[in-house]
Amino acid sequence: MRDRTAVVRLTFAASLCLALIVAASRGLSAQEEEEWQAIPWSQRGVVEQRVAYTDVRISYNRPVARDRTLFGGVVNWGRIWNPGADSATTIALSEDVQVEGRNLAAGRYTLWVIPRQQGPWTLIFNRQVDIFHTPYPGEASDALRLEIAPTTGAHMEVLAFYFPEVRKDGATLRLHWGSTILPIRMQMSTEP
Repeated sequence: MRDRTAVVRLTFAASLCLALIVAASRGLSAQEEEEWQAIPWSQRGVVEQRVAYTDVRISYNRPVARDRTLFGGVVNWGRIWNPGADSATTIALSEDVQVEGRNLAAGRYTLWVIPRQQGPWTLIFNRQVDIFHTPYPGEASDALRLEIAPTTGAHMEVLAFYFPEVRKDGATLRLHWGSTILPIRMQMSTEP
């Protein structure tokens, strides 16, 4: 037991020395270095858009590609994935909408995706919110499941949700990471 304790102490001391050397090379104090190390790789992001009388808000943590194979690597084909990191990605809708022609009630949902190497991907709106990005809470709490064909585009280093198209009665929300884009078409009511 003493040998293990000694190894742990030496490892800690070596890590502390390395952190101090790195901090000194950056010109940071030990406290500044500790604060810098505490910054997560996946930064928090929020996207908001009003369409007609409906407010849409997506809250998520943005993982970074960092030269990794994303789909078929970091994200497994055919397995449920929460597009984000840490806390599960959520979407809030102030009014009822149609997503890809299917009704979705106003409310707050977590988003889940099943990516496929061939064919359309499954997009899931789940009623369980304020949860971690794994594990998937289960089909029993799904509000809506859709099949959407992905497209490709320019490389996006950090996972992003954005609205490249907004009309008076609808919008396209894009989930974009690496060169993969999942376009999510939404229709909103123009009646107050």
